[in-house]
Amino acid sequence: MDFLTPEDKKRLDDQLAQLIANRPVIIQRIAEARAMGDLKENAEYHAARDEQGLQEAEIRRLTERLKNASITGDVDMPEDMVFIGSIVRLKDLSDDTDDLYKLMGETTGNFDADEIEVSANSPMGEALIKSRVGETVRVDLPRGTKRFEVLEIL
Repeated sequence: MDFLTPEDKKRLDDQLAQLIANRPVIIQRIAEARAMGDLKENAEYHAARDEQGLQEAEIRRLTERLKNASITGDVDMPEDMVFIGSIVRLKDLSDDTDDLYKLMGETTGNFDADEIEVSANSPMGEALIKSRVGETVRVDLPRGTKRFEVLEIL
């Protein structure tokens, strides 16, 4: 099951609506390219058809994901437990530095935020989920194992 924050759901709904709204534009591009004649060597026609295929695949993927997702606001979780949407302060036990991490259903790629986004499906996300303040989590990363202490849940 896929868990999404309400913000993730809204972002995916907006993305799906934009793709669906773009269908007539691509259909028009295909029609204009088809009107040019010979379809075998018509690069514009083939490019528009490829774009249409990619877009329809993304519409199906988003539709299926939204249909099967659970929104974190709908799930009762203890407030002292890390879950999707939680912002936590972690202390890296190897160098005693601390940073803020936000556990996300799907990362947005926003690097300007005050916290580091972590996908729930990543090694870090899997280690953090259901952890509590004061616990030490172990994260198996490609470069080795790291240990973090959960200092607080914001």
